[in-house]
Amino acid sequence: MVILNEDTFEEKVSFKVNRLSVFLISSVSAILIILFTVLLIAFTPLREYIPGYSSTALKKKAIGLSYELDSLKTMQRRNDNYIQSIRVALTGEDEEADAQKQDYADINAEEFKRQEVKISEEDSVLRQLVAQEDRYNLMEEAINKADFTLYPPVKGVLTSSFNPSENHYAIDISTSLDEPVKATADGTVIFADWTVDTGYVIIIEHRFGLISVYKHNQSLLKKQGESVASGEIIATTGNTGELSTGAHLHFELWSDGYPIDPTEFINFE
Repeated sequence: MVILNEDTFEEKVSFKVNRLSVFLISSVSAILIILFTVLLIAFTPLREYIPGYSSTALKKKAIGLSYELDSLKTMQRRNDNYIQSIRVALTGEDEEADAQKQDYADINAEEFKRQEVKISEEDSVLRQLVAQEDRYNLMEEAINKADFTLYPPVKGVLTSSFNPSENHYAIDISTSLDEPVKATADGTVIFADWTVDTGYVIIIEHRFGLISVYKHNQSLLKKQGESVASGEIIATTGNTGELSTGAHLHFELWSDGYPIDPTEFINFE
């Protein structure tokens, strides 16, 4: 093979070739070209133009959508549980309980008898013990109620009596300023704060559904959530609130949500 200059026909390069050398050169050149092409496609954005390859942006978008879908599924489960809880609270119906009832309804009497669980001897003994204890619970509750005594919250003069016809569900006891106000029975303070109309107010919840209310106090000595004993000082009498006309205690008694006359249960003389 000779390479000549076209103008002068001067010999530039010349060498001898045979079939083997041509085959080797062609093979090496083809391998290099193929390798270069593969590298070019694998490590450059050119691969996006080849069918079957997805772009990097598309992969990132697909991953982001997968995360969003998983989050939506989680939120959907939470919403379903919340809606189910609200439905049970409003209607008192439970789908799982209804399904369980339906399962029992589909079982005939004979099959249900076969599925009954045999009561063990230990279970029978426990049932007898519980029944024996429950037999005296009513008597114990009656004794506790009989021992439940109410004490006058403050010493003073009764100036206004219990009068439901005039929406006065309390009694007013006139006293001097800063007289000690005592809890009428054991209980827990459920409210202790300032109100515009009745000044400093403290409310105590007692046993057997009884609630006592003390209004127009000068100061409060107990906080909400504290336990108090019968006769314990909880506040001092005062003249606070827009509805107050002098130093006194506005005292209310409520039983199971209904107002009652304190003078029928407490001796204020």
